[in-house]
Amino acid sequence: QVQLVESGGGLVQAGGSLRLSCAALGGTLSRYAVGWFRQAPGKEREFAAGISWSSGNTLYADSVKGRFTISRDIAKNTVSLQMNSLKPEDTAVYYCAASPYDHYGPSAPYHHWGQGTQVTVSS
Repeated sequence: QVQLVESGGGLVQAGGSLRLSCAALGGTLSRYAVGWFRQAPGKEREFAAGISWSSGNTLYADSVKGRFTISRDIAKNTVSLQMNSLKPEDTAVYYCAASPYDHYGPSAPYHHWGQGTQVTVSS
């Protein structure tokens, strides 16, 4: 029902910042939870951050806590991931995903996925 499109990826030096955006097409995110995941070559996909649309509550993986901030823009129907103090190990394809339930942790039933956007952090 809802299509997700990520944008904002690119090349950045270690210590720099990037802001990723996840736009929802064809439906509102008002009844969804949205999570950001990432996958590096040869590694499993991992949960980075999640947000409840209704409450605004957030959850972060320990690897990004204190550096990344997930937020929602109700008017634009988008979810953003502000990434600061980037490290080379943050290099990955970043995906946003939506769950039809108001549960934003790594085990939530994410049914809708974006195509991903590449983030490369150089040392």
